[in-house]
Amino acid sequence: MANATTLRSQTTTGLLYGAAAYAAFSWSDAFIKLLGGAVPPFQLMFLGSLCGLVVVPLVLRTGGQWRDIIAPRRPLIWFLRLIFGVLNTIGAIWAFERLSMPEAFALIFLMPIFVTLLSVIFLREHVGWRRWLAVAAGFAGVLIVLRPGFRELNIGHFGAVLAGLCGAASVVLVRKAGDTESRITLFTTTLVGSIVIGGCLSITQWKGMDMDMTLKTVGYGLLSAAGGLFLMMATLKAPVNQVAPIQYSQMLWAVFLGYFLFKETVDGFTWLGIAVILVAGLFTLLREEQITGWWHRQRWLP
Repeated sequence: MANATTLRSQTTTGLLYGAAAYAAFSWSDAFIKLLGGAVPPFQLMFLGSLCGLVVVPLVLRTGGQWRDIIAPRRPLIWFLRLIFGVLNTIGAIWAFERLSMPEAFALIFLMPIFVTLLSVIFLREHVGWRRWLAVAAGFAGVLIVLRPGFRELNIGHFGAVLAGLCGAASVVLVRKAGDTESRITLFTTTLVGSIVIGGCLSITQWKGMDMDMTLKTVGYGLLSAAGGLFLMMATLKAPVNQVAPIQYSQMLWAVFLGYFLFKETVDGFTWLGIAVILVAGLFTLLREEQITGWWHRQRWLP
């Protein structure tokens, strides 16, 4: 009885960490929007990731060594995750700079649908008709949101879809790697890539920053890192399959922050498309757990 009570308490704590993680991610994305493109994207990625290094010692307390950051057990998978992590980060920056927060999150939330497609292609996973129907519905939702030919599209739309696709690729690579990598390696892969690649690509477009820009950049980087740390703590306390659906709380944050910070309005067709994407993505996530049990077996949430 005591063990069951302790387990429930740990799970509850884990879910609270998960909620805090996705709140931190949402506020971090809001800082991108508050900057409004004042800091060049690769410079923002570089500086934000530098700020994120402050949580690395805390992650090391859960296991692993400093050398694990650049000495992965699966170098090819590590390198691919690094590249996809950088693309995911830059895509998200483009998206939140140019789109309303609900629209950006809706397109990024295509990630579970992309996971299904990539799992079929690269992991030879069987997908039943229900998940294929959810995939089709998800892409129909995208067409409703984007309405190509009826509204102007920009790099923000491309960035949001790119972020969702590369996030999905990272999930599939973690599945491929299994439990071979340490937590510190998994946690820092995108940080390392963003610092190295972002630093190199920002040299030619570096821009001086005033105090307001600096504080917003630090807010972006620290909150993103805090979100990653809270998410790791969540998966230490609660099963990943229970933590993963909490990511959809970001849409609530998107609506709240979009309305109160940015006075954003979203038209009816866009809301319809957002609803279709969210329902399709959540169904895919839950159905995948029911059929494959992968989220239940996984110890890390990319």
